[in-house]
Amino acid sequence: MSDPNAQDRTGEPTQDRTPRPGPTPGARAAATPGTTATARDGEGSTTAPPKPHPVAAHTHPHAPAVPASDPSLFGRVDEDGTAWVRTSEGERCIGSWQAGDAAEGLAHFGRRYDDLATEVAILETRLSSGTADVKKTRAAAEALAESLPTAAVIGDLDALAARLESIIEHSEEAAALAKQEKEKRRAESTARKEALAAEAETIAAESTQWKAAGDRLREILEEWKTIRGVDRKVDDVLWRRYSKAREAFNRRRGAHFAELDRERAAAKSRKEELVVRAEELQHSTDWGATAAAFRDLLTEWKAAGRAPKDADDQLWKRFKGAQDVFFAARNAANAERDAEYEENARAKEALLEAASSIDPSADLEGARARLRELQDQWEAIGKVPRERMHDLEGRLRAVEKKVREAADSEWRRTDPEALARAAQFRERVRQFEEQAAKATAAGRPKEAEKALAQAAQWREWADAAEGAVGER
Repeated sequence: MSDPNAQDRTGEPTQDRTPRPGPTPGARAAATPGTTATARDGEGSTTAPPKPHPVAAHTHPHAPAVPASDPSLFGRVDEDGTAWVRTSEGERCIGSWQAGDAAEGLAHFGRRYDDLATEVAILETRLSSGTADVKKTRAAAEALAESLPTAAVIGDLDALAARLESIIEHSEEAAALAKQEKEKRRAESTARKEALAAEAETIAAESTQWKAAGDRLREILEEWKTIRGVDRKVDDVLWRRYSKAREAFNRRRGAHFAELDRERAAAKSRKEELVVRAEELQHSTDWGATAAAFRDLLTEWKAAGRAPKDADDQLWKRFKGAQDVFFAARNAANAERDAEYEENARAKEALLEAASSIDPSADLEGARARLRELQDQWEAIGKVPRERMHDLEGRLRAVEKKVREAADSEWRRTDPEALARAAQFRERVRQFEEQAAKATAAGRPKEAEKALAQAAQWREWADAAEGAVGER
């Protein structure tokens, strides 16, 4: 049945959502207020029209769950199909049901009431959520309220009217709250964009972490796109700040990498020169000087900076190759030298074993001649490994010391100058003793005592000189 006053969930008038049985050949059906419907077959008999299939209430996909009402509490359908609804203003006729029995008609008008109740529940949900357009919600509630007095439904219309009135009354409050919430969200969105713009400006002015900073600017842009509700003029100003900062960063980063490219080109040229010098030195046999030269080249290489990666790798490969050629040759020469030094060490060991038989106490001159021969052979043998040098040289010094001490002792024993000094000391003793005797004879005891003391001192010196000459 069509209800010209029914409205959908947006408040716009709609057609009846209950499907009607379609006409069949020779028959038609109707169900309108104050009318009945019959159908005649080909033999002139009267038959009832086909019954409509049960129809579920039409609901919004996000509509709140509304329990089915009991239409029998608020109306009735008479046996003749007349439908009535009861409200606080009394009972009124809403139409006629001729498509089935009275119970089916009552259920039909109850379902239509449930649809209407669902519309009201949706409006309540919209109003309480604070996200819907309050003006549209109020207009829809007013339209539904106006349709209730003529609505062809059976249910608690007084409750729906009270709910709609509540929606209308609270719409102004909800509008104020919605405005307040909108302003709050706008302030938060504006503050967030201001913070993002300021962060972008800091990055543009200070950051040298080019990749991380570039990634962060892109993240800021993606977040920026998700922020809504900022005043258009304010948003434009903030966007210009962000855009200007991003452009400044890109220019600074571009300048940095351009300078880096120039530096790398210079580094490449410098390293090419170093490679040429290294390759000129690789076959040198001046081991010490060339090794020092390679160390200097490596220092210069490190100071030259980075060339473009591919070129840097190739140049280093050549530089390292020249180094390897030289140091491999030097190591081979050192290995050969070390083998020679080991052989020299064994020869000097043999000399030292032979030197153990030298006995200067038995034959000083023979020992000295044998030592000179050993020293000549020692020098002729040449160098030994560094770690053996101290031990071998120490043992040779011990032999030399033994012969030298024996010679020194012999020299002291036979030194003519030492003997002459001892005789001179004895002569001085004799002279002071004569002075003492003369002083005693002349009666000068103090002078005699002094002369005797001096004679005693010179005697000690004479004894010491004679003793040194006599030591062996």
